[in-house]
Amino acid sequence: MKMGVFVSDYKMAGDTLQRLKADGIVLVLNGVYHAFIKEGGKPSPVLDRASNIYALSEDIETRGLSAGSIDSRVKVVNYNGLVDLIFSDYEKLAWL
Repeated sequence: MKMGVFVSDYKMAGDTLQRLKADGIVLVLNGVYHAFIKEGGKPSPVLDRASNIYALSEDIETRGLSAGSIDSRVKVVNYNGLVDLIFSDYEKLAWL
């Protein structure tokens, strides 16, 4: 399975999304905004690109966001959980 690591904020996602093909996506750095932001009442299209979406809890906290308002499709993981995912569940990584 392939995992995409999404670091871009919401405004920079358009071109990258067209190329993204992954079984799982982890949202890190400014990429965690995709778990919260809605445009025109719709959630970020990043959340529709994979069946498993994860967001790094440390990056959520760093940006002063609350895990309680995160989209229900996103699973929050910490650094240890991310390492487990990378080495146990996914064979390839793509940084976007």
